Amino acid sequence: MHLRKRVMVTGGAGFLGSHLCERLLNEGCDVLCVDNFYTGTKRNIIHLMENPYFELHRHDVTFPMFVEVDEIYNLACPASPIHYQSDPVQTTKVNVNGSINMLGLAKRLKAKIMQASTSEVYGDPKIHPQPETYHGNVNCIGIRSCYDEGKRCAETLFFDYFRQHKLKIKVARIFNTYGPNMHPNDGRVVSNFIIQALKSDAITVYGDGSQTRSFCYVDDLIEGFIRIMATPDEITGPINLGNPVEFTILELANAIIELTGSKSEIIFKDLPSDDPVRRQPDIGLAKSILKWEPKKPLKEGLIPTIAYFEKMVDI
Repeated sequence: MHLRKRVMVTGGAGFLGSHLCERLLNEGCDVLCVDNFYTGTKRNIIHLMENPYFELHRHDVTFPMFVEVDEIYNLACPASPIHYQSDPVQTTKVNVNGSINMLGLAKRLKAKIMQASTSEVYGDPKIHPQPETYHGNVNCIGIRSCYDEGKRCAETLFFDYFRQHKLKIKVARIFNTYGPNMHPNDGRVVSNFIIQALKSDAITVYGDGSQTRSFCYVDDLIEGFIRIMATPDEITGPINLGNPVEFTILELANAIIELTGSKSEIIFKDLPSDDPVRRQPDIGLAKSILKWEPKKPLKEGLIPTIAYFEKMVDI
């Protein structure tokens, strides 16, 4: 009889995965961290290595796995445009083949499995904010499609396994999240701006800076993961997890300049192809079903995030 719940986290050495592994260990779980280190890094999990209930397994989820666990959090996938566009075919494979492999494992083990989906399934949304019922506005042949359509296909697979095999599934749609352990070169707006500000480089804003994002602090998001996994089997999601407080990109840039005391100036460049102009979650379902909403305001969360980047050697 296993006293500790055995939980596998794919992409466990990544930004979100490393925080989730730490949280699960604190909850008393036996954690198997699976990562091929394409974008994940041992630096994110090195402090967990001495914990006897933490195990690291280097593996690419596009190949089958044979392990024994009770729950699976499927986070494996490069999540920033720079990384997922550098090998788009592999990005699609991670989302599709990786999901098939993890769902097959969950089916064999009769394990509960959560898919880390994304707000990108909504594409460049025509309605605002985005509820889970919105089917999205996605370009299926654009440069972001490997990720957007890959994640949409992953959701399709999860629900087909649910209907066909009665698998216990959960789907969380993640909106912009930030915090310590972010990849410094992921091209995301928070890490980009912080690194540029710390180096006193010009801060690059694409478009006129009026496009909006909602920024959720990582600890709040991980709390959402834990809560969605704990829901009764009949609750599958998808459920949006993100911060509904909207900020313009320009407001974010100015907040980071203020908090870092940087002398950086802001410069403007053309908006990339298929970049969403507005992105804000409707978190009504998360509030009613999970009793969840983000607690940490943006500036409060930026302080530990900036401190993390300040410690990094390449700055």
